[in-house]
Amino acid sequence: MHMKTKPENDTELHDKINRETGRVAWSELQRHFASGSVVWVSSTLDLIDVALRIAHDDRDSITRWMGDGQVAKVSDEQAQAWLATDAMLWASVVSPFVLVQDEKKPVH
Repeated sequence: MHMKTKPENDTELHDKINRETGRVAWSELQRHFASGSVVWVSSTLDLIDVALRIAHDDRDSITRWMGDGQVAKVSDEQAQAWLATDAMLWASVVSPFVLVQDEKKPVH
C-alpha cells in the first residue's frame, strides 16, 4: 500500500475496497464476530471512506468516530438482533477487521 498518499487521494485503494464491498448475511460473519474483529460503522458515515482510513491507519479520524459513537465493535445485542432477523449487511474487509453497516443504502 502507498501510505504516502492521503486516504482521500488514494483512488487505487478506494476502488479496490469498493470492488470488495458487498452485502453479506450476518450468519456468514458470525465467526469473525466471535473473534472480535467485526466493527460496526454508522450509516451516517461512508463505509468505503472508513475502510480506506482504517487501511491508512488514520488514527485521528477513527478515534473521533469512536468517540462520537459512529464506529464501534459490534455488541452482543447487535449480533443477536441481526441473527434473529437474518440481517443482510454491507461488509468491507480491512484485515484483520470486517467493517459492517446495516443501512440499506447503495454503496457508490
